Amino acid sequence: MGRIICAGLGPGDPDLISVKADRLIRQASHVAHFRKAGRAGQARRIVDGLLRPDVVELAMEYPVTTELPFDSPGYNSLLAGFYDYWAGQLADLARTTDVVVLCEGDPFLYGSFMHLHSRLQGRVAVEVVPGIPGMVGCWSAAGTPITWGDDVLSVLMGTLPEDDLARHAAAADALVVMKTGRNLPKIRRALDRAGRLDQAWLVERGTMPDQRVAPLATVDESDCPYFAIVLVHGHGRRPGGPQ
Repeated sequence: MGRIICAGLGPGDPDLISVKADRLIRQASHVAHFRKAGRAGQARRIVDGLLRPDVVELAMEYPVTTELPFDSPGYNSLLAGFYDYWAGQLADLARTTDVVVLCEGDPFLYGSFMHLHSRLQGRVAVEVVPGIPGMVGCWSAAGTPITWGDDVLSVLMGTLPEDDLARHAAAADALVVMKTGRNLPKIRRALDRAGRLDQAWLVERGTMPDQRVAPLATVDESDCPYFAIVLVHGHGRRPGGPQ
């Protein structure tokens, strides 16, 4: 009887993969990874050169990404079927062998693997290897502490309504906004409404060779990178924070 092992890969730099995940990936006979149809997939690129020559690769291609609104019935139905199918495929394989599933960042922090994890409970043994979250890599790339003292850190999705983004941005000391892409103009407006735009940074492909760190106010609204996070650093609620 095998297992399904989800290996968190961290923010993108292969040197930031944990020792345990690296070992499991190098030993794996079967490796599964998510990707957009026709693309190599970021998770697969991170482990390039680490896999065994005889590894069996399973490319789990999303049936839809940005073609439909994420909250539409069609989007939800397609993705539910996709996760149902791959949960069944992986469970069948794990009857006889271990299968390593690759996941960018940390699997339990907004990771796609969570949708498989919930479907695999009671069907097969599942192990999750933590990874450095992508946001950690991004605020390290920015070179400034994200929080000080008693700062409250809020993690928001760019898919939220603009009013919700603005409300949270005004209330929190430090912010991380994920899922930017085509949501970037809305995120900029929300931060501007909250009086935080001049404090915001866009970090694209943090920790990767082609990373970019730029003040969000200087980034053109049409420049909407997918692998990017918006950061607003805290300033400290207690003495000892930055002056």
